[in-house]
Amino acid sequence: MNSPTMRSEKSGQRTGSTASPTTQAAAEKLQECSTHYVTEPAKDIMGRLSEYAHEKPDVAAMWCFGLGLIVGWKLRG
Repeated sequence: MNSPTMRSEKSGQRTGSTASPTTQAAAEKLQECSTHYVTEPAKDIMGRLSEYAHEKPDVAAMWCFGLGLIVGWKLRG
């Protein structure tokens, strides 16, 4: 019954209540990176799809029709 959590509570120290500046900086950097790596690829993919649709509208329309047909068929059944 002498776990690290119990020992820190007995000594009067609270773990996790105040984060060090290094921990806070790392958390902020992680949040910034996760936002960047989620939004940037999505923008890039949408840009490429839009560009492709402008270059080959007939092929893009057939892809949309085909995907719509499959999704509609799966939702119906």
